[in-house]
Amino acid sequence: MQISDEKLKHLLSEYFGFDAFIGRQKEVIISLLNGNDSFVLMPTGGGKSLCYQLPALIYPGTAIIISPLIALMKNQVDSMRSFSEEDGIAHFMNSTLNRKELQKVRQDITEGRTKMLYVAPESLTKQENVDFLKNIDISFFAIDEAHCISEWGHDFRPEYRRLRTLINEIGRKPIIALTATATPKVQHDILKNLEILDADIFKSSFFRKNLYYEVRPKIEPEKQIIKFIKNNSGKSGIIYCLSRKKVEQIAETLQVNGIQALPYHAGLDSATRTLHQDKFLNEDVDVIVATIAFGMGIDKPDIRYVLHYDIPKSLEGYYQETGRAGRDGGEGVCIAFYSYKDIQKLEKFLQGKPISEQEIGKHLILETVAYAESAVCRPKMLLNYLGENLEENCGNCDNCINPRPTFDGKLHIVKVLEAVVAVKEKFSSEHVAKVISGEQESALKTYKHDKLKVFGSGKNENYHFWDSIIRQSMVNDLLTKDIENYGHIKLTEKGYQFLQKPYPIKLSKPHDYESITEYVKDDVPQNAGMTTADQELFNLLKDLRKKISKQKDVPPFVIFQDPSLMDMAIQYPISIEELKNIVGVSDGKAKRFGEEFIQLIKKYVEEKEIERPQDIIVRSVPKKSNLKIFIIQSIDRKVDFENICEAKQISFEELLDEIEGIINSGTKLDINYYINKVIEEDKQLDIWEYFEQATTDSVDDALDELDDDEISPEEIRLVRIKFISDKGH
Repeated sequence: MQISDEKLKHLLSEYFGFDAFIGRQKEVIISLLNGNDSFVLMPTGGGKSLCYQLPALIYPGTAIIISPLIALMKNQVDSMRSFSEEDGIAHFMNSTLNRKELQKVRQDITEGRTKMLYVAPESLTKQENVDFLKNIDISFFAIDEAHCISEWGHDFRPEYRRLRTLINEIGRKPIIALTATATPKVQHDILKNLEILDADIFKSSFFRKNLYYEVRPKIEPEKQIIKFIKNNSGKSGIIYCLSRKKVEQIAETLQVNGIQALPYHAGLDSATRTLHQDKFLNEDVDVIVATIAFGMGIDKPDIRYVLHYDIPKSLEGYYQETGRAGRDGGEGVCIAFYSYKDIQKLEKFLQGKPISEQEIGKHLILETVAYAESAVCRPKMLLNYLGENLEENCGNCDNCINPRPTFDGKLHIVKVLEAVVAVKEKFSSEHVAKVISGEQESALKTYKHDKLKVFGSGKNENYHFWDSIIRQSMVNDLLTKDIENYGHIKLTEKGYQFLQKPYPIKLSKPHDYESITEYVKDDVPQNAGMTTADQELFNLLKDLRKKISKQKDVPPFVIFQDPSLMDMAIQYPISIEELKNIVGVSDGKAKRFGEEFIQLIKKYVEEKEIERPQDIIVRSVPKKSNLKIFIIQSIDRKVDFENICEAKQISFEELLDEIEGIINSGTKLDINYYINKVIEEDKQLDIWEYFEQATTDSVDDALDELDDDEISPEEIRLVRIKFISDKGH
């Protein structure tokens, strides 16, 4: 179906009230409208739902949306109905419907009123539903949470494996599969199982620059954790453990050492789990010690560290868990404690399970071992595992900040590539490493690999060393994983070229945590995001801000944002005039909120006998530019924002940036006339209520919390401007 950009934008505005698409939404929608199969890998909050909702409204017929989340179905149906005078525009079909309700759904579909039908995979397997769907006009199939298809995924559901067969029985139409995270193997499984290997693929990046990654040896881990937390007092963090027993032990250890911590695991009753989570969200406790059951729906944006007491079972799980740190874009420290003894425990857990499950579990564990022992840039390793190539080192992980000695690995890589070729590219990295190191194992003898010329060619180094060389060869795109036969490695075209004409490549020796005895550190490097501010004063300022925010019934960020408190803890201002020179503090804010802060700082400086900077740099307030004056005068005259943009040849986003700068500098603006024109009253109320209880002014956090595909980032920014202008001035 051909549709112009102008028409598409008009429909976006007409149906959803959005001014513009975000990310790759537009590309995905055009692909689907053109009748192509599509695969969408887009992070949570990226607007996946719109990718099938808008095409469903445009296409003739009914779109079938398959989702495993019954609660989400109802929310999305209610949301879609709010855009139409006809309730029948969207329905769901799952086990919650009685016979009469199901009959109404079918009637609306048959009579052409329904554009979207949300179906649970279990409901789709019922023959009566299949027979009904055969006789209706279907526009396309959308498969949400598509990672459930793959047994290699983190949420495998067997009924998802039948979807393609059912779709074929109902009648072939375009398919769009969507998920928030998937490794290359899971991605391939999705495409192969759905028989859409030629689908248009749309991926977003996994890289998050603000996260610091580190792996430490598990030497006196409790002592390391206590020191780390006390060095980062007042910051929120999560500590993950594999067992409930260890969660209880660590939480108790932290408590007796004066740290506010609570446990969270599935063994606690629901009321206790809810209480502990609420205390963490409300900053009544700093630390939650938890199994992976905690955090799936956590929306706390200022989690500053995620510590793994036990190494995780898979890198995919580790990526998800560490992703809960620094969601506001601020610092996020991710430290994992590693011991090979823990790996052996994980392998023991696999015993007794079906052979296929043991094999999968073993491969996932080996990937974790390779990550932990590698001296390569941590994000580069993680992203490589998730199928993304990071061109440059992150510069913000333990391996980048404290690099291991390097050596020319040309000859070592040649040995590795020759060994992979010798075993006919049909074995795992573990197997190849053991062939090179000459290990006497029955598996090698079974395949007669102990008779190969390459067997023992690198016996001067151990298996872990050669496995590291293999991993670094993958990062250098000389080797790749065989997706069809997971675990097998093979040469890339670049690898074959290297074998023909080797050239120098710098490699790093892997960590050997078992032999390290003087590695234990108390904190992370300064440039890993940790601040030079006076942490004790910063925490006192946060407490004061929290108290004042409750008194005035406004969120803390309306008073002063974190960067302002951080600057106060560096500059130690003790007068209103000095406070005005702090980053983000306008004349109005200083006068309105500043007195208690400077009194606290003055008392602190006197008690601690702190020698303040002799010359506080005065940040002069620049004179308002002609653009700012024009914007202020235009808003006073109630000129539409689009007309302001046209007059000054600036984008809508640039205009919002300017307006935010104006109100943050202390000038109050009344933009009600415009907001009331472009944002529905119920949306305004939802966003306003969110900011009244929010702990951050982040747009991304607001999108995640509101979880409403009909609310755009621009709408959140507009209401935030009104909120801060009204509450903060």
